[in-house]
Amino acid sequence: MSEDPSAAEGSNPEPRTDAAEDLTHTTEDGDVQMVDVGDKPDSERRAVAVGEIRLQPGTIEAIRGDEVGKGDVLATARIGAIQAVKHTWETIPMCHQIPITNVDTAFDLDDDRIELRVAVETTGKTGCEMEALEGVTTGLNVVWDMVKAVEKNESGQYPETGIENVRVLEKAKHET
Repeated sequence: MSEDPSAAEGSNPEPRTDAAEDLTHTTEDGDVQMVDVGDKPDSERRAVAVGEIRLQPGTIEAIRGDEVGKGDVLATARIGAIQAVKHTWETIPMCHQIPITNVDTAFDLDDDRIELRVAVETTGKTGCEMEALEGVTTGLNVVWDMVKAVEKNESGQYPETGIENVRVLEKAKHET
C-alpha cells in the first residue's frame, strides 16, 4: 500500500466533510473578509515550504561554477526569497502582516533541477505558511530570471524549464 502523495507532512489526516463551512475569508453572504485574529494568543509558529525548478544540465553546471553572466544565481535567489517572505502581506490580499523572526533558505542542486526549501518562523497570532510559499515561488522565479538567456531555445521558448512541486512540508504551532 502506498502513501497518499498529496498528504503533506504535518497535515490533518482526517478527511474534510464540508469545506464550505471552514472558509474563514468569506462572510455568510459570500463577501471576502480578513480573518479577525485579535483574540488569539501569540504562539511560536514555523512553516517549511519546498519547490523545484527544472533546468538543462548545462545550466546547472553554469550555476555550480558561478558562470552565469548575471551573477551569483543562488545568492540572488536567496535574497529574493527572503524579500518575498517579508512582503507576503502586500501580495496575498487577506494575509496579515506578521513579525518574521527567522527565514532559512536551502538549495539542493541535482543534475537537472534545483530544489529550494524555505523555513519561516514567527511569534504571533497567525501562521506563516503563505510566507514560506511566497519565498519558494519567488526564489525559484529569481533563478529562472537569472538563467533565462541560457534556458531559451532557438525560438525563444523554455521547453525544458519549469517550476514544479511547490508545497508546504511542515506547519507547527507552539503556545508561548
